[in-house]
Amino acid sequence: MTVEIPSSRVDLLSWEKKAFAHLALTLKDGSPQVTPVWFDWDGTHIIVNSARGRVKDRVMSKQSKVALAISDPDDPYRYLQIRGRVVEVIEEGARDMIDHLSLKYRGVKYQWYKGETRVTYKILPERVSSNG
Repeated sequence: MTVEIPSSRVDLLSWEKKAFAHLALTLKDGSPQVTPVWFDWDGTHIIVNSARGRVKDRVMSKQSKVALAISDPDDPYRYLQIRGRVVEVIEEGARDMIDHLSLKYRGVKYQWYKGETRVTYKILPERVSSNG
């Protein structure tokens, strides 16, 4: 099931907005974990990137349900909340994706860490709500 992003909030997903997504996961012990992340939007999926072995990677590779809160950097009370699931975990092209995201948020390519394996996650929104 795919849901539509409200037209009044689709700008929060744009390249120009540079909003951060706060990615919420549930850890093995049931406790929550939230991380601000860079993201992209392909018109269907929220796309995030991480390195193998990090908490985000370990959780999203085993459990598909996630939530994201994306606040407008110009008005933090205006936000979009997305609940969905990870539908794809991909290593191929993940280095290019982190470079792409780094260009969006920092204006330069990503600074690599030796031995780092990047992974891209595609999240399919299943429930959307907003405020502001």
